[in-house]
Amino acid sequence: MHLFSILISQIINGLQSGAIYALVALGYSMVYGIILLLNFAHGDIIMVGAYAVWFSMAHLGLHPIPSMLLAVAASTLLGVLIEKLAYTPLRSAPRLSLLITAIGVSFLLENSFQLIFGAGAQTVPNLISGPSLQVGSVTVSFSAMLTILVSVICMAGLTFLVQKTKLGKAMRAVSENMSAAQLMGISLNRTISFTFAMGSALAGVGSVLYLCTYGQASPTMGSMLGLKAFVAAVLGGIGSLPGAMIGGFAIGLTEALVSAAGLSVWKDGAVFAILIVVLLVKPTGLLGKPMVEKV
Repeated sequence: MHLFSILISQIINGLQSGAIYALVALGYSMVYGIILLLNFAHGDIIMVGAYAVWFSMAHLGLHPIPSMLLAVAASTLLGVLIEKLAYTPLRSAPRLSLLITAIGVSFLLENSFQLIFGAGAQTVPNLISGPSLQVGSVTVSFSAMLTILVSVICMAGLTFLVQKTKLGKAMRAVSENMSAAQLMGISLNRTISFTFAMGSALAGVGSVLYLCTYGQASPTMGSMLGLKAFVAAVLGGIGSLPGAMIGGFAIGLTEALVSAAGLSVWKDGAVFAILIVVLLVKPTGLLGKPMVEKV
């Protein structure tokens, strides 16, 4: 019974971390689905959101709720600014140029925040507290329940937006055929900016949920988190929103189960081993579709 309780606890922990990975992976998939860009600066948007919460609470004295809203707004604005300043001028450039630019933006954000706020981690006060849930001998923390619930709501809302709204239809049209979408009167700049805004807003929500669990912000916190979310996106099928969700939860559960087996030092290695296996066995991921180029 004790072993069963440990397993259930680890599964809950895996779902909690997987929910954060899924939110970040959705941003990767959305951007890649539109302009075929692997936005490696996406993980650092989470870092900026975390610092926005810390700064607004520690230095501006704001309540946690407006601090969290400010973090989402800052992440959204930053995502749009990165797209306008760094990616739009290179839209017709080779794809490798965009990839190098994304890596450069990532290093710029990390080193800028390290220069301004120092290399040490900043402790964020407790954002939200609430009652835990007791299920038999297993205790489910309030932060775990909140993280999973908020993530599911965000994913459902994003799915509705993409499938049922006018902007969502424009996003799908641009992802299918950018030139044809323009001929049909769809604004390419507006659609791409909206996609970056939505992906960055989800990263902002992810940063808040991360702080609810770990309570610390550091300049490099987005690097590993972003890489694992990228693995989740590849596992689910880069460009597929349902695939990003499935991949995020799968990566979180993998980490938790590896830790439950007493191999916590290998959990990062297990995640990247999954990436290698997926690229070797099924490069399109679980729900990804092979791309066919017409000549």
